[in-house]
Amino acid sequence: MTTPVVDIAACTLCMGCVEVCPEVFRLNDDLGLIEVMDLEAYPEVLVNEAIKYCPVDAIEWSAD
Repeated sequence: MTTPVVDIAACTLCMGCVEVCPEVFRLNDDLGLIEVMDLEAYPEVLVNEAIKYCPVDAIEWSAD
């Protein structure tokens, strides 16, 4: 299974991924970073939209 991964060092917290794909991405207020929810399967079309609109290319697919 492939999983979306957020490069926390590159992420600018623009929240675009959360807006496009709230089923997968969320802001962790306590840590101040975007995190990927633990799901059995990820909606490929929505995650690809989040990847496309990330202004700093901080999201990618990673094989587990």
